[in-house]
Amino acid sequence: MAASPEKIREVVEQYVARVATGTTDEVLELFADGATVEDPVGSGVRTTREAIRDFYSGLESLEQAGEVLSVRIAGGQAAFLFELRTHAGEQTYTLAPIDVMTFDDEGQITSMRAYWSDVDLVVGGPPS
Repeated sequence: MAASPEKIREVVEQYVARVATGTTDEVLELFADGATVEDPVGSGVRTTREAIRDFYSGLESLEQAGEVLSVRIAGGQAAFLFELRTHAGEQTYTLAPIDVMTFDDEGQITSMRAYWSDVDLVVGGPPS
């Protein structure tokens, strides 16, 4: 039996929160063994736990806030728009990617593909 839409929505919310303020291990807990990550799409698919760990570990030390803006769930998959704001010195960097995830029966992420490019990164002033 596939994971329920409610479980998938819960994992999406946890994912965004953990990417923003959690540890690498907390993010990895959401992924099934054998999961893949392509972020951004076209950058190459990370197919090992170590490669996925390396990717998320780069976010752990950043001062960030995240918010899910919109989610669509169907057939054990989710597409969602979220905003990630990173504060560095006197600058705020805002990125609002669209991620597409597939989930196993327990609600763990089996694949993640993030749709965004450098033109989607907005640089602003100090955090409000």
